[in-house]
Amino acid sequence: MDLGLKGKRALVMGASKGLGRSIADALAAEGAALVISGRDQATLDVAARELISLGATSCVGIPADVASGEQMDALADGAVKAMGGVDILVQNHGGPPPGAAVDLTEELLATWFPRIVLHPIRVANRLLPAMRAQKYGRILNVGSSGMLQPLPNLVLSNTLRAGIMGWMKTLSAEVAADGVTCNIVAPGAIRTDRSIELASAAAKKQGKTADEVIAERNKTIPAGRYGLPSEFGPMAAFLCSPQAAYITGSILRMDGGVVRGW
Repeated sequence: MDLGLKGKRALVMGASKGLGRSIADALAAEGAALVISGRDQATLDVAARELISLGATSCVGIPADVASGEQMDALADGAVKAMGGVDILVQNHGGPPPGAAVDLTEELLATWFPRIVLHPIRVANRLLPAMRAQKYGRILNVGSSGMLQPLPNLVLSNTLRAGIMGWMKTLSAEVAADGVTCNIVAPGAIRTDRSIELASAAAKKQGKTADEVIAERNKTIPAGRYGLPSEFGPMAAFLCSPQAAYITGSILRMDGGVVRGW
């Protein structure tokens, strides 16, 4: 299927590795123009060259830390300058550290609220007027299956992602008539650096190896395994495409069947 993404202009946050990179790969293969962000310029430059080799019509890496509102403003403005506009915004960032609800502090909430809620909204607000004016826009948030079924020992993620979910659902109804869709992709256990870090942290607590923790986690997944980034990106690319024009205000799970409800 031709997704109709050739020449579309996409800003993919946190795209130097992991799930963001898997989305950038899929968009590049469809011929989109890309601006990617991350914290290290050298890593972004390597990724940009690889994405062009995959089929991106252009790719520019702009270093930006989602913890900084000013850097997020510069990222949005830089993407518009580099591509002449932004049709697709993929909101993606590193996840917060694990922790129990009884250990949650105001300091942790204050640190992570801007990264997960405030600054992704800030970028979207900067790009939305032009999307609405051109009658085409895609805002895609990389969330978590914890949005639908809270995950043990991930209280920060469970708490703050609920906020971005409420904003996305509200916004989707306000801008749908302007041709702008707002959706969330909710991964479960995908084999990325982040999932390995979480497994390693759990292993340290339990006196096990990361491989042992992953093997135990596999038993709780109906599919019997972690997902692969290469399986995640194409699904996200579809939601960014003209083919998905009638899908908005939705959460699409990719979790191997872990969430038991529909």
